[in-house]
Amino acid sequence: MTKLSVNINKIATLRNSRGGNTPNLLKVAADIEAFGAQGITIHPRPDERHIRYQDAYDLKKTVTTEYNIEGNPIEKFKQMVLKVLPTQVTLVPDAVDNLTSNAGWDTIEHQDYLKEIIAEFQAHGIRTSIFIDADKKRIEAAAKTGTDRIELYTEQYAVQYALGNFEAVKPYAAAAQLAHDLGMGVNAGHDLSLDNIAFFTKHLPYLAEVSIGHALISESLYLGLENVVNMYLDRMQQDQ
Repeated sequence: MTKLSVNINKIATLRNSRGGNTPNLLKVAADIEAFGAQGITIHPRPDERHIRYQDAYDLKKTVTTEYNIEGNPIEKFKQMVLKVLPTQVTLVPDAVDNLTSNAGWDTIEHQDYLKEIIAEFQAHGIRTSIFIDADKKRIEAAAKTGTDRIELYTEQYAVQYALGNFEAVKPYAAAAQLAHDLGMGVNAGHDLSLDNIAFFTKHLPYLAEVSIGHALISESLYLGLENVVNMYLDRMQQDQ
């Protein structure tokens, strides 16, 4: 069964936009777990525009499911991960000013670097994953780094699926099969949503985990707005 890990970066973005502690990141993470999700994902960036490094430490004390920390393994990130010791670290080749992750690792060019950092994390008991495109040569190179898993970057699938091109899942299915054959586990993330998740999980073999944030939080707003608006109206009418 594929596990769902919920990325809570957008909750931190909302909190930071107003100051204070609303919404409460730790409570949201605990609620998400209570609602059935099997993991919590965060992606702290150097400018801390959403998740702060302190959040990573605070969540370690409260997360009871799998704890996944994503990011570019710059020195500050690496030292934080080695102190927090999450279940999994997902290595993402983000530029400092990226709005969001938009490319996987070139595991051929950066193979030696990835080998070194992966070995260090694994020596501390942390499962490792590499964010990667569904590219045969790069997946083969990823296997040589010693990583435990890969995370397939799924934007192209999501874009094509929305256009009605259901064949777009095939390269991802082939990538998952190849990764499995090479001894790696398979995760996936980025642009998966309620619209496309069922088709994706049905057609991807050996899919261990999906990490979903932006779509899931947006959908939660859409699907919950009616309830909250009516709660406000009801309470306002009680005193009239």
